[in-house]
Amino acid sequence: MRPILHGDISAAARALLAASPPQRDRLSARMIAEAELADRHVAMTGRLHPFYGNGSLMAAARSRVLADEPGFDDLQYCQCFEMVLQSLIRFHINRPRS
Repeated sequence: MRPILHGDISAAARALLAASPPQRDRLSARMIAEAELADRHVAMTGRLHPFYGNGSLMAAARSRVLADEPGFDDLQYCQCFEMVLQSLIRFHINRPRS
């Protein structure tokens, strides 16, 4: 996966906010997996992945409906933002080392 910036987290959180609450945890992990897959595809082919883009989490998130970005006074948005961060932590902990 490409380096993760604030915009990546925000876009992923907005995708989660647009999804129903029971789907959010699975969707968060899925977007991260798609970004990782796309990044490997770009590295091997030099071309964007046809569905998941350039390997950024933002590209994976933007392939979905995104809610308008609220402020951090929106509790659901904060929970979605936190969920993306937790999913990234799990991804990095479980990622095979080479």
